[in-house]
Amino acid sequence: QFPFGRRLPCDIYWHGVSFHDNDIFSGQVNKFPGMTEMVRKITLSRAVRTMQDLFPLEYNFYPRSWILPEEFALFVAEVRMMKDSDPSWKPTFIVKPDGGCQGDGIYLIKDPSDIRLSGSIQSRPAVVQEYICKPLLVDKLKFDIRLYVLLKSLEPLEIYIAKDGLSRFCTEPYQEPTLKNLHQVFMHLTNYSLNIHSENFIHSDSVNTGSKRTFSSILCRLSSRGADVKKLWSDIISLVIKTIIALTPELKVYYQSDIPAGKPGPTCFQILGFDILLMKNLKPMLLEVNANPSMRIEHEQELSPGVFENVPSPVDEEVKVAVIRDTLRLVDPQKKKRKD
Repeated sequence: QFPFGRRLPCDIYWHGVSFHDNDIFSGQVNKFPGMTEMVRKITLSRAVRTMQDLFPLEYNFYPRSWILPEEFALFVAEVRMMKDSDPSWKPTFIVKPDGGCQGDGIYLIKDPSDIRLSGSIQSRPAVVQEYICKPLLVDKLKFDIRLYVLLKSLEPLEIYIAKDGLSRFCTEPYQEPTLKNLHQVFMHLTNYSLNIHSENFIHSDSVNTGSKRTFSSILCRLSSRGADVKKLWSDIISLVIKTIIALTPELKVYYQSDIPAGKPGPTCFQILGFDILLMKNLKPMLLEVNANPSMRIEHEQELSPGVFENVPSPVDEEVKVAVIRDTLRLVDPQKKKRKD
């Protein structure tokens, strides 16, 4: 760590949040310029929607989305039109603030008129999406998958997907959304940082049980029930590649303005966190992409009121240590020198 700035050139620069450093002329940086901006909820929705217009069948893994406040009238009109053409359609929508993270500010609604159009949405733009009502359940609980994806280079486009990820569980048995249970965040929202506050949250030393498990343990269960796990993986890989392809044109613009061709500069790589929900029919749906996925391998435990200690989390350690180790192996600058 260099709290007072660097003195010597390095092979790899590992930044905490984003990368803006005009003094780096060589080596590799673990962030792409513009990535944080590109994966915000509104920018991501726009990029995927552009591709949905061009290739509707290829990009059917992202829920229908509208951007607020600018598309509020469009949202109201489209929902009314869909309801008129199919009176049995009883949708639920999820509203997510653009810059929010860790479940902050997310809420569910049944009708466009329920959107809190007060000052907050004007000052805090958001995305509203069709809520996926038929998720795959394990132990009657809804869960999502955090997969780690290494974007090793933009040109040529090189993407690596970690073979294991995290499955993060809700802490209340799932029921389809109704007006009565819409506000029950522990039932509908899979965010770890929300569910950790539930009295039902289970910290487990095993990777197969508890409120956070390995994705591979879920795949084993699905496979034992006769599910086609190979197809599921190929669908997930396809979703990841297509999402990154949707972001690539703008990422290249950011890259070229920060590191112009022909000028000395570092090369970039980045670990992204893909949040994916499996539907009942095992179709993966993209929820969001994180530019700075947490790499913590311990969790806080409250010993007594206000007194916390950090306890190792075996699940996080198993998945995240491997992600960082393999990333460093893949971008290892010494490897080239040894070959030469």
